[in-house]
Amino acid sequence: MLHILLALATRERHGYGIMKEVEADSHGKVTMGPGTLYGSLSRMMDAGLIAEGDRRTDPELDDERRVYYRITPAGTAALAAELERYREVVAAARKHRLTPGALAPAT
Repeated sequence: MLHILLALATRERHGYGIMKEVEADSHGKVTMGPGTLYGSLSRMMDAGLIAEGDRRTDPELDDERRVYYRITPAGTAALAAELERYREVVAAARKHRLTPGALAPAT
């Protein structure tokens, strides 16, 4: 859900656009299939985090009208809270001088 909120934080997007933005933002580490994406979108709409926008044609894809999704004020607040939580986790890791390289698997 965090990746979807990030993808919608700056503009409305349709499902395929959300999938591509999540993949780009995560440098290919997070990929979503349609089932995962639309299940998440449905739960997020039920929770009031996102809402459907207009149906319109994507000029880059030049095909049928697509449903666009937008972040709601509740979604923006949830995103801000989650980003703050991550900031605190990173600060704690730095305090303990933990870095990815310092966390080699135990043998």
